[in-house]
Amino acid sequence: MRLQEWVRAEGARLVVVFEGRDAAGKGGTIKRVAEHLNPRVARIAALPKPTERERTQWYFQRYVEHLPAAGEIVLFDRSWYNRAGVEHVMGFCTKEEHQLFLRQCPIFERMLVEDGILLRKYWFSVSDTEQQERFRRRLEDPLRRWKLSPMDLESITHWEAYSRPRTR
Repeated sequence: MRLQEWVRAEGARLVVVFEGRDAAGKGGTIKRVAEHLNPRVARIAALPKPTERERTQWYFQRYVEHLPAAGEIVLFDRSWYNRAGVEHVMGFCTKEEHQLFLRQCPIFERMLVEDGILLRKYWFSVSDTEQQERFRRRLEDPLRRWKLSPMDLESITHWEAYSRPRTR
């Protein structure tokens, strides 16, 4: 609450990126952080799968429109790092697109910071055993089942591939 008031009073711009493994607690954390924030100051950006048009744009373009103005906070429920994780591991981007992302991402983030945006990034992880247990609970609980996607189930078979970039 104090941070929100400071951002509003100072006209600061804050971007918080929540990334990590499926079922690692990103959504629950974002919910707890946002529940007491003023929606006029703070908002959650959880972008869906890109449209055909968005797929033809510069990769970072679809994220730029969600960046905060003065006195605003944006919480990204996943972000441009999808290219380094999900898209790369699941084959949704080419090797060239992935390499271009790795070159451009530090430049993009430096541009944000140099322009005065406060950028904070959080990575969430759980063990493969804990992830499978959380998926099982989601499958069995009708109130949580909506949180379990076919992509989540597919990710189980790619545990090592998701881990590789984080350990380098």
